[in-house]
Amino acid sequence: MEDDQKDMETSKADRSVWLMKCPVIIAKAWNSIPSGSQQTLAKVFVSLDPLHPQEPNSLQFTMEMGGSENVNMPKSYALNMGKDFVPMAVFSESNQGKVASEGKVEHKFDMQPNNKNMEEYSRMCRERTNKSMIKNRQIQVIDNDRGMLMRPLPGMVGLAGSNSKEKRKVAAVKAPEVKRTRRDRGELEDMMFKLFERQPNWTLKQLHLETDQPAQFLKKILNELCTYNKRGTNLGSYELKPEYKKSVEETGAE
Repeated sequence: MEDDQKDMETSKADRSVWLMKCPVIIAKAWNSIPSGSQQTLAKVFVSLDPLHPQEPNSLQFTMEMGGSENVNMPKSYALNMGKDFVPMAVFSESNQGKVASEGKVEHKFDMQPNNKNMEEYSRMCRERTNKSMIKNRQIQVIDNDRGMLMRPLPGMVGLAGSNSKEKRKVAAVKAPEVKRTRRDRGELEDMMFKLFERQPNWTLKQLHLETDQPAQFLKKILNELCTYNKRGTNLGSYELKPEYKKSVEETGAE
């Protein structure tokens, strides 16, 4: 780095910031807004029961979306505050490579549509999941001196032909190792919820075959959404955490 880029700007390092996990449709809508726009993205409302301030559910956070061209996108969301999370800080980097500390994370939230929007949002998630699970398969035929070979493309099983004149057997062509491409995080989570609707317990190997995702990326998502059974009849399998399991059951009931 050049000399004028070695120092980090830390004037905002002690500022408290919120970390929020939002649905993919919200992220795409916000990213499509020009950076110089003065449009209000959303408004956050905080409610507190003054008679029972110590109750766990006394403090409530809700978010109302601003104007959006997507009429199907839910407008009202609940912000579920996480109780335990690893201490984190927020950093930014300018186009010139200047790095700055923007603050430390004080609260972490999961953004979830309110119950009145859940039916429409669940339908959108199911449609997106179904589209993401459609795989296009192709076969490429190659001529060579040992007869006709069918080269398997990613996801296909190797096939081999033989030359009838020479009557020689040709070994099966093994599919080449393919570097798996990460799906969009939101699409993968929707796919995972869809799979757990089919059955409550999955092994890592089964999920790896179903999702066709890099192992490390898949494990990271599993650690956030699931618990790993280390004993009992479901030893060695994953199942959804209670908070996500409830959401999946409600969606399946609809």
